[in-house]
Parts: sequence; structure tokens; C-alpha cells
Amino acid sequence: MPTSSPVPYGSWPTPITSALVVRAAARLGEVAVDGGDVWWSESRPGEGGRSALVRRSADGTTTDALPSPWNARTRVHEYGGAAWTVAGGTLWFTYFDDQRLYRLSPGDDGPVAVTPEPDLPAGVRYADLTPDAGGALLAVRETHAASGAAADVVDEVVRLAPDGTAEVLVSGPDFVSDPRPGPGGQLAWLQWDHPDMPWDAAQLVVRAADGTETVVAGGPGESAVQPTWADDGTLWFCCDRTDVWSLWRWRPGGGAELVLDTGTEIAGPQWVFGARRFVLLPGGRVVAAAGGEGGDRLVVVEADGTTREVPLPGWTALRYLTAHGDGVVCVAGSPASEPVVLRADLSGRGEVLRPARDLGLDPAWFSAPQHLTFPTEERGTGIAEAHAAVYPPANPEARAPEGDLPPLIVMVHGGPTSAHPRVLDLEIQYFTSRGFCVAHVDYRGSTGYGRRYRDALQGRWGVVDLDDVVACAQHLADAGRVDPARMAIRGGSAGGYTTLAALTLRPGVFTAGASHFGVADLGALASDTHKFESRYLDGLVAPWPEGADVYAERSPITQVDALDTPLAVFQGAEDRVVPPEQAEVMVAALREKGVPHAYLLFDGEQHGFRRAENIRAALDGELSFYAQVWGFTLPEEGIAPVTVVR
Repeated sequence: MPTSSPVPYGSWPTPITSALVVRAAARLGEVAVDGGDVWWSESRPGEGGRSALVRRSADGTTTDALPSPWNARTRVHEYGGAAWTVAGGTLWFTYFDDQRLYRLSPGDDGPVAVTPEPDLPAGVRYADLTPDAGGALLAVRETHAASGAAADVVDEVVRLAPDGTAEVLVSGPDFVSDPRPGPGGQLAWLQWDHPDMPWDAAQLVVRAADGTETVVAGGPGESAVQPTWADDGTLWFCCDRTDVWSLWRWRPGGGAELVLDTGTEIAGPQWVFGARRFVLLPGGRVVAAAGGEGGDRLVVVEADGTTREVPLPGWTALRYLTAHGDGVVCVAGSPASEPVVLRADLSGRGEVLRPARDLGLDPAWFSAPQHLTFPTEERGTGIAEAHAAVYPPANPEARAPEGDLPPLIVMVHGGPTSAHPRVLDLEIQYFTSRGFCVAHVDYRGSTGYGRRYRDALQGRWGVVDLDDVVACAQHLADAGRVDPARMAIRGGSAGGYTTLAALTLRPGVFTAGASHFGVADLGALASDTHKFESRYLDGLVAPWPEGADVYAERSPITQVDALDTPLAVFQGAEDRVVPPEQAEVMVAALREKGVPHAYLLFDGEQHGFRRAENIRAALDGELSFYAQVWGFTLPEEGIAPVTVVR
């Protein structure tokens, strides 16, 4: 029942607690089909972030195929992905603890190590596992040296025999991915070199049986992703030659031809291995997930080249498409539903194979995102607008006093080459159900809007992203939708950088901030991070170390004299991407200046929090911080107050 009297924004009582956020939560990952069985991965905060593997048999029985404590997760490129595969009932996976490859066959008592124990702990890692027709396994192997230097890490494509014997197939490029065996002894893979990232210039290479190599697509100014062989010997892939990642086909001995350009993105940035946004079906059909302002939609390319859309009512975010008979299996979600494993036929009929958890809540508790396009500074990019998903306060049992305006939290995604996914996220609803307005900004540089929008951040990280988050906040304040005296900015990783930079380089807009494992020192990040991102900032900021002065100008850590905004900092103690030292230098500066702040360091956590107790502590701690800074009452008991140092 609605409350009889008004309750201030921020203090609304809500059943969406941090306990609910993590209760039985699971982040769904890759999907695989093996015979009549469907497999998928689940990252479970309640099990310490373990990546479990689940099998759904043809009769509908669902079981954990990989018992605890086995954790199928790879650290290749630090972000991992495609850590497992299954063929003929035999499971291959990379075990997180030692990064060795293991096999689990029907009838085995437990997983059996396939690759030898490396000289250096977790020094040899495997990802992008792909079965070969000959019973072997193709994989990306990442080998680390005793020096620990990013420059000494070696990436290769290898073929692993059942006994673990490795044959090197591709070596030399700085990075490789997507090894895909083709008909007639052909091999396709992606490769790129420093200082490019895969979304900048990944090349698609095909090696014929005679050893001849052909660059099919990609290179400077063009990125190819997701090579997939068809039975007729053609190679399908996505490429952003037309500005957006569209669907292409290559014929041996011929050229590449554009097959499907919807004007919106089909693929996305290759932060992790194993992404699949299109799939080949029997009879020459191809099914792709095409993005857009309204979310993803399924598009079918028929054998005769005609196209049509498949309506999937209620599902607007589709990932990890996999062929299943004459339909597809995928991970699907929407603003009203957490992700599920969904089987869909080409008429639009869907069957949920793995439902979302039962939250026991009326949908009225969920704030639906509203797409916002707002003006911003052009800054030589040729683009003078940016985008955001705005979530207004939503609570069927509370109302605010007449004339009050809600506080605003501007959320900033990581990457920065990434975007906000429009699926139900209880961390957002945790705040909106308490009376906050949340704006998740896809600033210029975000994906999903084409290469031109993505490249607008080149050389301008710490400039146009700040323009856009500030412009979004001011746009909402000027429209009378939020309280300009209570506007916060928060983000993780690269989003944490934009948070810290906004508070130091654009002070006076936000009155609070929260940095989750955020970058404070761009120079330190450029000189001391893992191989995958070790030259990332060459494009986003300036070549390193030649552009050291630009790094200093845009680093929050060198601009602490301007930092007078209350700030909460949350950090993993074992973070290799953004080491804790960066957080601690910022905290020391806050302490020295006497600026109200809070700092929580989580043992055992890396880049991103996976353990339920730490996710809860960070979420409740952030809310408690805002309450103390802005002076409102917490809506329920059970929230451990964070210590604010003044």
C-alpha cells in the first residue's frame, strides 16, 4: 500500500535491498549446444564469483555439469571469455585457479588435467576453445614470462592433442583470437598489433591448406570480428567498413561482399572472447541480432538473400546466439527481465530454458529506461550530441513531498569502449526505488552507434566524455527533472576515471562521487598494466611516453588541488588492471585536504567485484555515503553505514 504521508527522495522504503541484489544471482555467459543438450555458464556471487557450467538435457533436466569448487574462467587478456567448450559430451575448460586446461568426459570421476603445470603460477593460459574435426582442440594460448612484463607476454594459436601436446599454428602477431578450422584444411583467425585494440584494426586472416595466407578484411580504420565458416566453404564475419559492424561473406578465391547492413550495429567490441551476434542455420539461413535505440531484434537472411525480422516480444537484448535445430538459443534480457537462456524459432515463438530468478516483485517497482539524446560540445568531433538511458524514480508505495526534486546519479560505463546494456539491473533499481533518478550515459566513444561515434573519443578521453556527462546532468537539471544540489557521478574502471576526472577537471557540477576501481593516474595505467591494454591509451590519450604531459593534464591524481567534492572509493586488493595504489593515492589526497570521503578495500577481489558480501558492502556503502553527504535518512535497517572521514 502507498505510504499515507510523503517521504523525501532517497529515503523511500523498498524491498530492493543489497541482499536481494545478490540472492541467487547469476550472470549468464556463453551458451553451447551439444546434440540435444544445451549448456551455459553462470557466474555466481553467492559462490565467491565461481563460473559454474550448467547442462540442460533434451528431457528438460537441468544439472550443474561442473561441481564446486571448479571454476571455468580464463585470464587471457585478463577479461577472459570462451573458457570452455563441449563436443560429444566431453567438456574442456580452463580452471581459474591454475589456468590449466582440463577435460571431463562422460564416466570420469572428475576433471582431468590436459596441459602440464606451468613453471610460473598461472603463467600459461588458454581461451577461445574450439573443437577440431580431428578430435583435437584449437585455442588461444597466452604465455607469461618470469619478468612479469607486458611486453614479454606471448599470444599464439595452438592445436592441442587429447594428451595435451601442443602444435603452434599462429605466432608473431601481438594478439590473436577466434581460431576457426574450415573445410579442406583451411584455418581462419583474427589478429592485431600494438597500439591497436581489436575494435580498431583486427584483421581476418585465412590460411589455405597449402600455407597461403589471405587477409580477408580488417586493418587500419577497419575491424573484423566473429569469423564463422559455412558448410559451402564461405566465411561469414562482421566488419565496420560501412561505419557500423555489418554482416559480410567471403568466398575463397573471391572478395568479401556485404550481405546485411541494417544501419545499426550487429557486433560489438571484443573485450572478451566468444561473443556471437549471428549464427548460421541449416538450409543457408543466417540469423543476426541487430541493435538499435529500441534494443536488439532478430533479423533472418534467407538462402535467396531476402531478409525479414523475427518478432520476439519482450526481449530487447540478445547475446551469444547459437544454432539449435531450425532456431537459435541465446541469452536474452530486457528492461523488465534479468537475462534468461531462451530458445526461439524463426516464427518468433520463444521458450525459456533457464528462467530469471523469481524476485517476487510487481513490475511497478522497476524503473523503465527512457532514451535521451542531448546536446553537447562538438570539440572537433563532428558530433554535437550524446545519448543516455534515464531511469526516473519508481516506487509504487512512496511519494515525495510536493515541490521536491530527486537526487541524480550519473552512471558511467567501463571500457571506455563499451555501452550501457538495456536489461533489468537491480543495482540501478536499488537506487531508483529509493527515489533517485539514474542517468546511464553513452558518451561519445561508446559502442552501438557506429565507428564515427566510437572514434570521437580518440585523443579526447578526459575531454569529450567529461563534456557529455556534465551536459547530461545539466540538461536534466535545466529541465527540472533533478535537484541540481544533489547530483552524483559514479562509475567503475574507465567509468571510475571519468568520475574522478569530472570531480577534478570539471569541479562544481557534481556534489558527490563514487569511484569503483577507477583509474586515477593515466600515466601509471599506461606504464603498468596488462598486455591487452598496455597501448590502449596511445589512441585514447596520446602516444606514451611522448605524450606524458597530456597524461598529466588529464590525470585526476595530478589535479587534486581542485578536488573538494565528497568521494567514496571502492577497490579490489588484487586488481591487476587498476592496481590499488591508484585508489590509495587519491584517498591520501582527500584525507590531506579534509574532504569527506570513504574507502573500502576488498581482499580477494580483482577488477570488478564477484563475491556477494563485497557487492553488498559496496552497494550499501555507496548509499550510506550519499545519505551522510546529502543528509537524508536511510530507508531501512540492515544497511551497514560506511565510515565517512572528514
